[in-house]
Amino acid sequence: MVYLILHSNQLIGEIPPSICNLRSLEFLHLSNNSLDGPIPPCLGNLSRSLQVLNLKENHFHGIIPTTFTKGCSLLSLNLNINKLDGALPQSLVDCGNLQVLDIGNNRVEGSFPFWIETLVDLRVLILRSNNFNGIISLTSNTKLPFPKMQVFDISHNSFKGSLPSRYLKNFRLMMGGTINLTEKENWFSFYSESLTLTLKGLELSFKRILPTFTAIDLSSNRFSRSIPNSIGNWNSIMHLNLSHNHLIGHIPTSLGNVTTLESSDLSSNQLVGEIPAQLTKLTYLSKLNLSMNNLSGQIPQSSGQFSTFENASYIGNSGLCGFPLTHKCEEDKKLHSPPMALQEDDDSYLGMDFVGSLLFQVMDLVSFLELVWVTLFFDMDGLNGWWNFFLAFNTRRREEAVVEELDQG
Repeated sequence: MVYLILHSNQLIGEIPPSICNLRSLEFLHLSNNSLDGPIPPCLGNLSRSLQVLNLKENHFHGIIPTTFTKGCSLLSLNLNINKLDGALPQSLVDCGNLQVLDIGNNRVEGSFPFWIETLVDLRVLILRSNNFNGIISLTSNTKLPFPKMQVFDISHNSFKGSLPSRYLKNFRLMMGGTINLTEKENWFSFYSESLTLTLKGLELSFKRILPTFTAIDLSSNRFSRSIPNSIGNWNSIMHLNLSHNHLIGHIPTSLGNVTTLESSDLSSNQLVGEIPAQLTKLTYLSKLNLSMNNLSGQIPQSSGQFSTFENASYIGNSGLCGFPLTHKCEEDKKLHSPPMALQEDDDSYLGMDFVGSLLFQVMDLVSFLELVWVTLFFDMDGLNGWWNFFLAFNTRRREEAVVEELDQG
C-alpha cells in the first residue's frame, strides 16, 4: 500500500502499531478525526518511504517520535492541533527534503530549534501557539538559512530579544529571488497541503499554499528593540504581523518599499514617531493595524488605498491626528478658522459701529438743546407744546434705530 487517506472520518482510538508493517507507505493522511494516544514511534522508522505524514486535528499526546533516520524522505510533517509536548526532535535534521513542518497549536517546548536552519528546502515553518521561549541567536553556522522560506510563523510563544534578523534577511523568496525547483519539488507543489494562518486579523485556512504566497508572523511574543531597516528588502512579502510584542523606535520608512504588501499588523507595541508617508505608496495594502502604540503627528493623507483605513487602524495613539480620526491636527484647525485680518476687520467694524451710534446720540442732544433755546427765547408759552414735540421726535428716532438693527441682523 502506497496511500492511506482516511481524513475526516470520525475515527477514534489509537493508531495500531501494525500500520508500521506497510513498508511502502508514502502518504499517511489521518487528519480531522478523534484519534488519541501517542504517535507510534515506528512511524519514524517509515520515514525512508513516507513522504507525507498528516495527523493534524486529532487528540494525540506525548512526544513527537524521535526515530527519524538518515535517508528520511519526508516532504511534509503536519501535527497541528493536537496535545503533543516535549521538545522538537533533532532527528528531523535527517529529513533533508522537508518542505513543510507544521507543529502549531500543541505544547511543544524549549528554545528555538537552531538546527532546523540546515533544512534548505523548507518552505513552511509553523511553530505557533506552543511553549517555545528564549532568545533566537543572532549568529548562524549556516551561510544561507531558509533560502526558500515562504511562510514563517512562530507567533504565540515566549521568544524574546531582538527580531530574528539573521533569518529574516536571508528569506530570498521574500526578496524577489527565484529558486530553481527540482523535479520532486515541482511534483510536490501539486499536493494540497492545508494550513491555518492569521491574516488580516482573521484566522484563515488555506487548502493549498501557492508558490507566490509569502507571510511572516512573529506576533504575540516578547520581542523588543526596533524593527530593522532591512524590512524594506522583503519586496515580495504579502503578509506581515509583528503585533503584541515590545517593539520600540520608529516605523522604518523602508517599509514603503514592500510594494507587494497586502496586510501589515504592528499593533500593541511601543512604537513612536510619525507614520511614514511612504506607506501611502502601498497600493495593494488592504489591512493596516497600527493601533495601541505611541505614534504621533498627522496621519498621511492619500487619494488612493491608504485613505480607506478606518479609526480602528489608529486607535490607542493619543498623539495621532487627522482623518479618519475625529482629533483634528492644528493645521486643520487653522484652515477652518477665520483669518486674523478678517477677525481684525470684524473688530474694527464693531468699534466703528459703536462710535457711530455714540455720535448719533450726541447730535440728537445738540438738536434738543438748540430747540430748547429757540423755544424759550421766542415762545415761553409754547414750552408745553415743544415738550410734546420732543417726545414724539425721540420716539420716532428710537423706532428708526430698532428698524435699522433688524435690517442689519
